[in-house]
Amino acid sequence: MSPTVIDKIRWTTADLELLPNDGKHYEIINGDLFVTRAPDWKHQNVADNVCTELKIWSRNTGLGDAATSPGIIFTDADNVIPDVVWASNERLAEILDEAGHLTGAPELVVEVLSPGAEQERRDREVKLKLYSIQGVREYWIFNRQQIKVEVYRRENGILKLAATLFREDNLTSPLLPEFSCPVELLFR
Repeated sequence: MSPTVIDKIRWTTADLELLPNDGKHYEIINGDLFVTRAPDWKHQNVADNVCTELKIWSRNTGLGDAATSPGIIFTDADNVIPDVVWASNERLAEILDEAGHLTGAPELVVEVLSPGAEQERRDREVKLKLYSIQGVREYWIFNRQQIKVEVYRRENGILKLAATLFREDNLTSPLLPEFSCPVELLFR
């Protein structure tokens, strides 16, 4: 008798090591493999602008650090590459492994939406759930087409939409005391 249900193939961090270094982003969420092309110039420019502002604030306050496109290995079946992360010095000491990889949730994760319904769904639904489960405290989603930022904050253990900011607004965060940046500047 043959089985009627086929077990789903589950990808792991070890599998990622065997994939080619071909400029694509390979991410695993709940054992599912997601492959995307490297970000385009405008996408990367927004991510760099966000990271630059977070780095400047971090240098001035000494409270943490930001990085562009770091890999986060949450579990063997959850391994992602967000566009930007920020973590406090205390949190970095907890989640950086000896090889310099993030192995836990930073306080802040930023994604810049890529064109396409599948990519948008991944950032708005799949990654939102993953970041919520893993303990990210704040999640910013940047929409280049609409020049807006959706800010999700942890409330009762899950990330919920707290604010939608537009070109004329300033981006602030309770995680980042006295951080304030015009949204328009981040999209230049």
